[in-house]
Amino acid sequence: MNTFGTNFRITTFGESHGAAVGVVIDGCPPGMTLSESDIQPALDRRKPGTSPLVSPRQESDKVEILSGVFDGKTTGTPIALLVRNHDAHSHDYEEMKNLFRPGHADFTFQQKYGIRDYRGGGRSSGRETIGRVAAGAVAEKYLKSLGITVKGHIVSVHGKAGAQEIESEILAAKNAGDSVGGIAEIAAKGCPAGLGDPVFSKLDAAIAGAMMGIGAVKGVEIGAGFAVAGRFGSENNDPITKSGFLSNNAGGILGGISSGQEIVVRIAVKPTASIAKPQKTIDARRNDASITVKGRHDPCIVPRIIPVAEAMLALVLVDAVLEQRKYRE
Repeated sequence: MNTFGTNFRITTFGESHGAAVGVVIDGCPPGMTLSESDIQPALDRRKPGTSPLVSPRQESDKVEILSGVFDGKTTGTPIALLVRNHDAHSHDYEEMKNLFRPGHADFTFQQKYGIRDYRGGGRSSGRETIGRVAAGAVAEKYLKSLGITVKGHIVSVHGKAGAQEIESEILAAKNAGDSVGGIAEIAAKGCPAGLGDPVFSKLDAAIAGAMMGIGAVKGVEIGAGFAVAGRFGSENNDPITKSGFLSNNAGGILGGISSGQEIVVRIAVKPTASIAKPQKTIDARRNDASITVKGRHDPCIVPRIIPVAEAMLALVLVDAVLEQRKYRE
């Protein structure tokens, strides 16, 4: 499934080492001003080669708007966004094409389809998220016109908090040929009460599904998250007064519907699967083998996952906003 959303639908396409990656957006309301400059800043935050903390792959990740915009405004027709690949080193994967990289989707892709693009993982590569970020930038622009903003930040990396400590932890893992994971938080401010549905289309369920749809994410918390398991109801409930809520343990969502408070989401991001340390694996004939992953990879995915997670939250919210309009019309 390469399509996400109901009212604001996106379909991503392309592979890590193919000619290009991108996205088609269907359902964007007409009349919104839109240009490449609205999308590029988000892609610049996601792109590799920007610091020693990320993959050294050198890509400009310049976005091209191919359709859906006329005279600087959206027309209501599908918006196609394209980012061309320029710095793929496919030869790095030749020695590994018959081996399954531990922690990657190589084995499961082969089992499902009987064929896979071994160059950087193809569709399972983090480079697929370019389309999500580009579409998310469009969604965020629309949300901002309604007073809704989305922003994320790093909470911790490998148990460490603080910019200096986080940087040191990532560089230490990199120098050891290893990788580290971490936690990121994404919040949306300005959401009106009433978004979402109370049963199978709960807003928090949609958000959790969107976040788990990011390849490296292995856990999602909303509001107080797993901490609620150790609390009394009297501690965890958010009291309400005529001035508003007195706390936000619910993370801005009650009964699957937004409460008007800040929506707060945290994600657990696994360590990058591609590491230089030797690992046990099997080959395509299921023989035992050893692998040392070559290529250019992030020692920690967390810094570059922030714009991806922001995009996914924005896509869920814009879908919910457009759905809610049906109830008001």
